Amino acid sequence: MNREVRVRFAPSPTGPLHIGGVRTALYNYLFARQHGGKMILRIEDTDSQRFVPGAEDYINEALAWLGIGIDEGVREGGPYGPYKQSERRDIYREHVRMLLDAGMAYIAFDSPAELDAARAATPNFQYDASTRMQMRNSLTLPADQVDSLIAQGTQYVVRFKVDAGRAVEVNDLIRGKVVIKSDILDDKVLYKSADDLPTYHLANIVDDHLMKISHVIRGEEWLPSAPLHVLLYEAFGWADTMPDFVHLPLLLKPDGKGKLSKRDGDRLGFPVFPLLWKDPVSGAISRGYREDGYLPQAVVNFLALLGWNPGDDTEIMSMQELIDRFSLAHCSRAGAKFAYEKGTWFNHQYLQTLPDSRLAELFRPVLAEHGVNPSDFSDDYITRAVGLVKSRVNFVRDLWDAARFFFMAPEEYEAKSVKKRWSADTPAIMEGLIGVLESLPDFSAAAAEPPVLAWIADNGYHLGNVMNAFRLTVVGECKGPHMFDITELLGRSETIARIRRGIETIQRPAES
Repeated sequence: MNREVRVRFAPSPTGPLHIGGVRTALYNYLFARQHGGKMILRIEDTDSQRFVPGAEDYINEALAWLGIGIDEGVREGGPYGPYKQSERRDIYREHVRMLLDAGMAYIAFDSPAELDAARAATPNFQYDASTRMQMRNSLTLPADQVDSLIAQGTQYVVRFKVDAGRAVEVNDLIRGKVVIKSDILDDKVLYKSADDLPTYHLANIVDDHLMKISHVIRGEEWLPSAPLHVLLYEAFGWADTMPDFVHLPLLLKPDGKGKLSKRDGDRLGFPVFPLLWKDPVSGAISRGYREDGYLPQAVVNFLALLGWNPGDDTEIMSMQELIDRFSLAHCSRAGAKFAYEKGTWFNHQYLQTLPDSRLAELFRPVLAEHGVNPSDFSDDYITRAVGLVKSRVNFVRDLWDAARFFFMAPEEYEAKSVKKRWSADTPAIMEGLIGVLESLPDFSAAAAEPPVLAWIADNGYHLGNVMNAFRLTVVGECKGPHMFDITELLGRSETIARIRRGIETIQRPAES
């Protein structure tokens, strides 16, 4: 196709953006950027009954957080606006009239009760070539009666007239040629007079054509609507400018069968939305990847590999690397299981690449949440502390458990370690250790470790017992980074004060 690549992400503002929608947006963005094309954000708000306040802002904020850039849209503007469907009523009316005048659509006045009666009378009823002449529409009513009903304000819909006996071909860049018989298609509603807005089917075709969309990359759930869209392109005489269709595989439950849902996230403990969402009606709060501590680069990398692969075993890829390597040819036809644990792994990998200074910035609010005033510690101190423990954590919030002893002296001591490492001789040994530490001319890790280890060996002490008892007094448990890296950062006076407190406080439990 020798035309500019223009793709669109077209969400409805009916609630928070699902992570499956985020992946669709990401694939559109990667494809557009790889081909030097444009990424359009179009808001599909034609379903006025389901509009949710705040949802549109949420969509924009989520895409911005993830680094999915928009070239044309409601906020960005562009040459083919408006980019919000509710602001394009005049355009849709014009195209509805075009189809009516050409005899390719008709006006239907059937009430909900009449439609229910038809469904009750005919098993598997659908409004199509075999039933439309039995219904109340402009094909069965005199023209003057149609005009009268419209003049009286009778609500109506406009339906597309699907001819029977057609083999409709949909060429999908992932699935190849898909052929659907027109006999199974119903006469879809294209427009509703009740709210003077089109349905998804008409609005999308008109907008994609007028906005010169070259590729429609969307979820697999929209594949059944593709044959109708092909017929509409033909009806308008736009077959030569029809975009290429790409229907992406579904995101599936981590376990069991079926499409990923919010209930799966609630059940297994992971978010299915990019950002935290508070329902404006119920007040219910849904978790978000951002607020759960995921880095946007990690989320992007994780999602990119759910339904696509680069052709080799490479996993860690920046946005630019994803753009460079993305190919529809490597998109899967089968659904992708949402292995949420892999998202945690990606976050760990990306967190390790952050400069310690940046990690310290992110950690400051966590300190405050736990009652520690970050201003009580220098930037250098916090930076060095997180640098010593970051290899042990997956999220910024985990830094508290890994590094809390740098900011608060232990008040309790882990019972199992006390029982294993603290004996009747330990207090005296710790007093001796204090003497060694006080005598050191240089308290850096490199300078302090050799004399302490030599003192332990010279006295015939058990290295593991002494060092673990030392760690227990300073940290509160027998884990953490290298012991002398800890003491260097804490400093001589704080280290010795903690050992003394341990000597005074730790009581080995009586043997049962």
